[in-house]
Amino acid sequence: MCRLFGFRSSVPSAVHPSLVTQKNSLLIQSREHKDGWGIAAYGAEAAPVVAHGVGPAHSDPDFERVSSRVSSHTVVAHIRLASVGAVELRNSHPFHHGRWTFVHNGTLREFARHRAAVEELICPTLRVGIRGTTDSERCFYLFLTRLAARHPIVGSVPVEDVARALAETMGLVAAITDDSQAQQRSAMNFLVTNGEVMVASRRNRTLFVSVGGARCELGGLPVAGTRLEQLIVSSEALCGGPHWAPVQEEDVIGVDAGLVFHRWRVPELAGDVVPPPTPGPSQHAA
Repeated sequence: MCRLFGFRSSVPSAVHPSLVTQKNSLLIQSREHKDGWGIAAYGAEAAPVVAHGVGPAHSDPDFERVSSRVSSHTVVAHIRLASVGAVELRNSHPFHHGRWTFVHNGTLREFARHRAAVEELICPTLRVGIRGTTDSERCFYLFLTRLAARHPIVGSVPVEDVARALAETMGLVAAITDDSQAQQRSAMNFLVTNGEVMVASRRNRTLFVSVGGARCELGGLPVAGTRLEQLIVSSEALCGGPHWAPVQEEDVIGVDAGLVFHRWRVPELAGDVVPPPTPGPSQHAA
């Protein structure tokens, strides 16, 4: 398991409290999730500036140093508890490709057994960019494959296309790795951004949203179509009080380039892209 964090704001802001000083900051959470950290921040350039470490964030002075210097309108951070792949820099989140940054909280069920089937779904020209050995990085490149199938990934992209590509990734991976008979499901909390749009999914892990004083509906999430000043997405609530609302299982949430909030259901977005399971040697129950 890991912990993820995403921040999108109308104005550049510091994220040091969320990462270091709040009651349940990522630094505090890293006492359990101790196998590396990463921070990506977007500035004047289209591509993010990314910093990684392989030690526990709470004992790595670089984590606090980088956190204290980040002031941005878009930040993604991650602390890792390794499940697939060795503890090394190439396996540390966030993963990035061009403008895109991606983090994952969860694990694909029996990934070693299903790795080849997942990789076959990735466009060969994108597949060569994979550097590490994690299930998470392969999910990222599958997401890019699905996104590139409907829109060029080098420029601005509609938030609906990003959400659909993320949901399709979840559906395709679930069709390969889930075991319905044993009721075992892959965990796929994803968060992705290009510095403009930011989209996150929840599947088999907790996920929370904070939006400050934005108008909310029953359950705490903003009303779809609400323009926000700020969106924070986190695996856990970072502080006490009624400021955090849970994202529902199989939901995809996000903001577009204008910080308008959107919310979808995974099955509605994935559509017909997910093939029915085919019995075979790689699909039998463990």
